Amino acid sequence: MAADEGKLRWRCRRGMKELDILLTRYVDERYRAASPEEQQAFQSLLETQDPVIYAYCLGQERPPEHLAALIERITANSPDER
Repeated sequence: MAADEGKLRWRCRRGMKELDILLTRYVDERYRAASPEEQQAFQSLLETQDPVIYAYCLGQERPPEHLAALIERITANSPDER
């Protein structure tokens, strides 16, 4: 794992177990193969407050257009779908 991915994993520790799992899984399974635009979108997402990210992931709030596809990928393999 690259040093940058290690830093990203650390930033995925949000204090909400559900978010920790979703965000860390994305870094571990998809981040490396993602396009530079998607990687940038993920880094932007990490700047967002936890309750907002949680609302995006649960479909309670519509994410901005530049994050919509990313949120779909993050939630595509949620534990309930495995």
